[in-house]
Amino acid sequence: MALEDAKTQVDLAFTRAETRGLAFENAFGGATSFLRRRYTKDLAGADLAITGVPFDQAVTHRPGTRFGPRAIREASTLQAFDPPYGWGFDPLTEFSIVDYGDLAFDYAKVADFPGALTAHIRTILAAGPGTITLGGDHYITFPILKAYAEKFGPLSLLHFDAHSDTWADDDMTRIDHGTMFYKAVKLGLIDPARSVQVGIRTDNPDTLGVHIIDAREVHERGPAAAVEKIRGILGDHPTYLTFDIDALDPAFAPGTGTPVWGGLHSWQAAAMLRGLAGINLVGGDVVEVSPPYDTTGATAIAGAHVAYELLAMYCWRKAGR
Repeated sequence: MALEDAKTQVDLAFTRAETRGLAFENAFGGATSFLRRRYTKDLAGADLAITGVPFDQAVTHRPGTRFGPRAIREASTLQAFDPPYGWGFDPLTEFSIVDYGDLAFDYAKVADFPGALTAHIRTILAAGPGTITLGGDHYITFPILKAYAEKFGPLSLLHFDAHSDTWADDDMTRIDHGTMFYKAVKLGLIDPARSVQVGIRTDNPDTLGVHIIDAREVHERGPAAAVEKIRGILGDHPTYLTFDIDALDPAFAPGTGTPVWGGLHSWQAAAMLRGLAGINLVGGDVVEVSPPYDTTGATAIAGAHVAYELLAMYCWRKAGR
């Protein structure tokens, strides 16, 4: 069936009539929506919306993540043929998942960006589906959390990263990808007692009460122990999961702005994400994929895999498994 479909399927991002089902058009051709989902602004009946935020004007080092959403979508064409490995179900067929496209914003009016992104996510949530966002630098999670907190109240934050991004900054107008979770705690968007950061390997003594599972702990105790600890912290509280690709060691994800050695291995991240099936995930993002610093495309491939895992995790809970 797949071989026959490959002969006729092309540009499913625009030509597919349905929002469910696997896709078999050639990975090397066609329009590159995420997992070949249909591009649409019509969210009627949608269970989940993928959206891109090509913003990288909050970085402290190397820019380039504005190209992340495009690269992740392109990398995802390798995955659209099959259900996500190891999950035991097919979310692309069981659920209506659409690609909502990218946020439109004026790159020359940076101060207007946060409000535009919060409104963008608010519009999607008001229509019913959750969101998986493709970044962009990590600052984008802050405006997204504002929209989510409006709907769900203070959230549990599950944060994979090399950096805590909780450096003190009481100026709420500053746009910086290293201080936004400090602000999120101070504004009550997230509950630090029910939040956890995984893969940390840079020093920031004030954790603001957020639980830390650093990279060394994952290496020494293993992913299963980390998953058990994470579950104990999150409980059944509504959770937003943000995955900075620099949580992975630079050997696996060199294309990022602030790489730090000693990071998570790809298999460890995959094991933890799959082990967390059943948490009350209400939304998530993948950020800091910077294609200009990785000519192999491996970082974008990792980002696409993470996004697919988040999609599976979201649908797992929705399916009541």
